[in-house]
Amino acid sequence: MRKRTMAFGGLAALALAGGAWYSSLDRETRGLLAVMPTNADVLSWQQDQRDAAFRAMDRITLLATHAEIAPSATPLPLPAGKPLAVPGIDQYLAQQRAAGLVILQDGKVRLERYGLGFDAKGRWTSFSVAKSFTSTLVGAAVQDGYIKSLDDKVSQYIPGLRGSAYDDVSVRQLLMMSSGVKWNEDYEDPNADVAKFNNAKPEGGLDATVSYMRKLPRAHPPGAVWHYNTGETNLIGVLVSSATGKKLSEYLQEKVWQPAGMEAKATWLEGKTGHEIAGCCLQAATRDFARFGLFVLSGGQAGGKQIVPADWFAQATTKQKDIGRPGKGYGYQWWTYDDGSVAAQGIFGQGIFIDPKRKLVIASNADWSRASLGPEPEAREAFYKQIQALIDAGG
Repeated sequence: MRKRTMAFGGLAALALAGGAWYSSLDRETRGLLAVMPTNADVLSWQQDQRDAAFRAMDRITLLATHAEIAPSATPLPLPAGKPLAVPGIDQYLAQQRAAGLVILQDGKVRLERYGLGFDAKGRWTSFSVAKSFTSTLVGAAVQDGYIKSLDDKVSQYIPGLRGSAYDDVSVRQLLMMSSGVKWNEDYEDPNADVAKFNNAKPEGGLDATVSYMRKLPRAHPPGAVWHYNTGETNLIGVLVSSATGKKLSEYLQEKVWQPAGMEAKATWLEGKTGHEIAGCCLQAATRDFARFGLFVLSGGQAGGKQIVPADWFAQATTKQKDIGRPGKGYGYQWWTYDDGSVAAQGIFGQGIFIDPKRKLVIASNADWSRASLGPEPEAREAFYKQIQALIDAGG
């Protein structure tokens, strides 16, 4: 596992200057530089900039350094299954601005498609899909004895939160996004917490996320209200690293990436103080996102070992909190459906949909027209239902 860093602005300047450095770059990277954004505010990038950056967040980035996660020496095979004929698939992929789509059933590839110049060998960013990976590492830390109980207070593992609104918040409440701490997650508001917290200057000696989150006021009693909060997933990552004594990327490599048979290297962006941004920005191949779905379907077994407690995913992927949407809920950093399905979701169209009843996994990467609004989310939900119906009909 290695750490590397690059910066858009510096690279752009070098590109303009030319020279041996620029000419040594591969053609794709030089092409990306031509449209690459020159600021770190992902939510302000134009669509062509996002098309370029989402496949290269770990190669050319203003955002952060990154840690590398080595693949398995024995990748999990994904054999071809019966091809799944999906009416309107080309129109759907175009409307979604899909970069990658992998549909597995019973561990076999039923459909695999790519777009936007992306392919099976590339790494696309996850955005909040990373939250479900971070949650799974909590399960691994419980299984390994590093975290004694989900009812432990968060400040037991993150001393920098002592004396803050998080004093009375449990690990479980953090996982369910029900801390009651005030937070603004509006992706189209430049003054929202989600837009500011990664850029805030950390206090000396404190992790950047802890430094920002410890100053937030309380809005509700702990456990009373569900409220989506990316900053708290970053806290979960700090908590796991604090409990295990390992970097989040190192623990992911050890407990999931290699045992579950991931085929390609992954990367994880890091914040200002060198800790992985646990609520975001795990870069991986679409096929490996799909393999993570298979790991969940296995109940967390990999390499002949039980990586998380045997009942972990039964809890994590079951509705723990009501989110005010009929038929849906929230588990431990997973979006739940009342039919037993579950999803990891990230802005701009990243997702892993898992349907245990049908042994179905749908991994998708995209660049939607807007972060979470627009027509694409509803169309994706309809697509999931379409695939379920096709499978039920013997398709």
